[in-house]
Amino acid sequence: MNVLAIDYGTKRIGLAIAINGIIETLPALKNNPSLFSGLKKIIADHQVEKIYVGLSEGRFAQKTKVFVEELSSVLQLNVETVEEAVSTIEADGIYLNNKGNKKKYQQKIDSVAAAVILRRVIS
Repeated sequence: MNVLAIDYGTKRIGLAIAINGIIETLPALKNNPSLFSGLKKIIADHQVEKIYVGLSEGRFAQKTKVFVEELSSVLQLNVETVEEAVSTIEADGIYLNNKGNKKKYQQKIDSVAAAVILRRVIS
């Protein structure tokens, strides 16, 4: 089963996919009006069957829940939330330990966080 993980943010949406249990980051999408068309293309291209969205705590959790509801209705796929506590902190450590390019950090960290979320789910 191909599974997509989403690290929802107000500016960028981090993405990671697991195909046959192998996790790979995908380029983050901008959180703008074309977001859902971009997600639909990724889902079709990778034959995604299930989506996990990282859910934080506090005020931002409500925004994420609204996103999940809209995502579920637009895509008509099984969408589940996953606790994402400290996923970005963990992703930061992974990125820097692997000597990730500091200039591309902002472009990639959200997708690395999505990969951390996905690893938690499929492990």
